[in-house]
Amino acid sequence: MAPVWTGWAPIFEGVDAASSNLAMLEAGLFNTIKVALLAITFSTIVGVGLGVLRLSTNWLVRNLAFAIGEFLRNTPILIQLMFWYFAVLLQLPSAASATDIRKWFVVEQSGVFLPLPHLSDSAGPASALFVAVAIAFLAAACLRRFPARWRIALLGAGLCVIGASYASGFGINVDLPVLGRFGATGGLHFSPEMSAVLITIMVNSAGYISEIVRGGIEGLAKGQWEAAAALGLSRADTIRDVVLPQVFRIIIPSLTNRYISLTKDTAIGIAIGFPELFNVSGTVANQTGRDFETVIVVMAIYLLLSWIISALANFVNRRIALERA
Repeated sequence: MAPVWTGWAPIFEGVDAASSNLAMLEAGLFNTIKVALLAITFSTIVGVGLGVLRLSTNWLVRNLAFAIGEFLRNTPILIQLMFWYFAVLLQLPSAASATDIRKWFVVEQSGVFLPLPHLSDSAGPASALFVAVAIAFLAAACLRRFPARWRIALLGAGLCVIGASYASGFGINVDLPVLGRFGATGGLHFSPEMSAVLITIMVNSAGYISEIVRGGIEGLAKGQWEAAAALGLSRADTIRDVVLPQVFRIIIPSLTNRYISLTKDTAIGIAIGFPELFNVSGTVANQTGRDFETVIVVMAIYLLLSWIISALANFVNRRIALERA
C-alpha cells in the first residue's frame, strides 16, 4: 500500500493487521524516522541550552540545570516513558471538556493537534515560486555573512511573504484543528503514544547532550574566554559567537553516537503500543511465522539508519574541518 501525501508528509491510511507485510513495515519505518528526526532536533536545542546553563554564573540556575541533567540521565528511559504516558498524557481532559487555544492548538486525551501548513488547492508554478521566495529570504537570514541589520530585514521580508501568502490563500494555506463534540479533527495530529515516545526520547537525550556540551565548553582553552572579554564581548555574546561554534567542532562525534542511540531508542514504543518499526515487525512475524527473517530485516534497517546518520555527521565534520583549514 503506497502512502498518500497530504500537505508535507505521507499518511499511511488503512494500515492495520489486514494490510500487507510491506505496508506495515513502511508505516512502522516512517513512524520511527518521524520520531527520530523530531527528537534529534528538539533534544539538540534543549540539550545545548541545558549544557550552557550548567556553566551559568548564577548558583541557582547552575545547580537546577545540574539536577535536571542528572535526573534525566540516571533514571531508566522506560520509567520515564510510563510517566509521560500514564501520568501526564492520559490525564489530559477528555474531548467533552477540552478547549482549543486561540483556535490553533487542541490538547486532549486523544492527542495533540497543531496547525498543519500545506500548499493550497490552487497551487501552481506561480505558487511554488511564491513559496520559494519566502524560503530563500528565511534561508538568507540565517547566513552570518550578512550584517545583523540585513539579516533582520531578510527575516522580516520572509515572514511578510509567508503572511501575505496565507492571508490571500495564494500558495500557502494552514489546516487548523477543529474541536467538535466527539473530539478534534484536522491539523497535525500527534497521538498520545507518539507524543509520549517523542517527549521521553527528547528529554532523555537532552540530558546526555547537555553533559556533552558542558564537557566541550570546559575543554575549550580559557584563552578564548579571555580574548572575548578583552574585545568587550558580553558572556552571552561570547558563548554564542566564540564558544559554541568551536565546541560543536569538538563534540560532533559524541553527538553522532547520541543520535544513533536516540534512533534505536524509538523501539521503546512497543511498551505502549506505538506502531514503530520494532512493534509492527512483531505483527509481521506472527502473521508470517518467520521470526528469524523478520528480526534480521529489522536489524538491517536499524543498521542502515545508523549508517545514514553517521555518514551525515561525517559530512558535516569534513565541512567544518575544511572551513577551519
